[in-house]
Amino acid sequence: MGRAYQNRKESMAKTAATKTAVYSRYSREIYMAAKGGGTDPSANLTLRSLIDRAKKDQVPSHVIDKALDKAGSGIGEDFQIARYEGFGPGGTMILVDCLTDNANRTIGEVRPAFTKGKGKFGTPGTVAHMFEHAAVFVFKGDEDAVLECLLMADVDVLEVESDDELVTVMAPITEFAKARTTLTGEYPEIDFEVDELQFVPKGETLIEGEDLEQFEKLLGLLNNCEDVQNIYHDAKYG
Repeated sequence: MGRAYQNRKESMAKTAATKTAVYSRYSREIYMAAKGGGTDPSANLTLRSLIDRAKKDQVPSHVIDKALDKAGSGIGEDFQIARYEGFGPGGTMILVDCLTDNANRTIGEVRPAFTKGKGKFGTPGTVAHMFEHAAVFVFKGDEDAVLECLLMADVDVLEVESDDELVTVMAPITEFAKARTTLTGEYPEIDFEVDELQFVPKGETLIEGEDLEQFEKLLGLLNNCEDVQNIYHDAKYG
């Protein structure tokens, strides 16, 4: 696979504390998706995708329902998207997406994480141009059949490739709903490994040895930041 997708749970230990953090992150994302596009998953594909992933990650139903109820009531936190970027060990490039109700608190956690992790906190635009914002779908299937299906539905596709029986589809972010509807219509039993908007690196930076160990430490520090939702990077483990 040319450009690897990012796994939101990468480098996160499966502890009780981590599970609580995962629940909190899904709760925020579900709340924001429902607040922006409505609380009905059948009419809000972004919300449906989030709920499906949350269930797959064993997020309790009461956590999901509470986020939906909060969004429906119109009463809740006013989260804003905050995106930070910088460099990690070995010259790796990193984007950090946050949802925050206090930008000063968030940057006060993210910046020191870069420092402690032997990275370098960057200014806006430092590395963002080396990532492509795209709709990413990963699932078991046949590459040729999937491509034909999408083209027949007039879906604009950036890339389709396969590796170890998994097909990865990349499309412009504006095609997320159309692509997902087409895939679920053609393959009713489809089980997505990934179906979300991501920042996909345009290239890769190979890291190994001490750089790899330090890079994983940096990811851990960033994941421990309360407001961090997703971390995207170009690292290829050696």
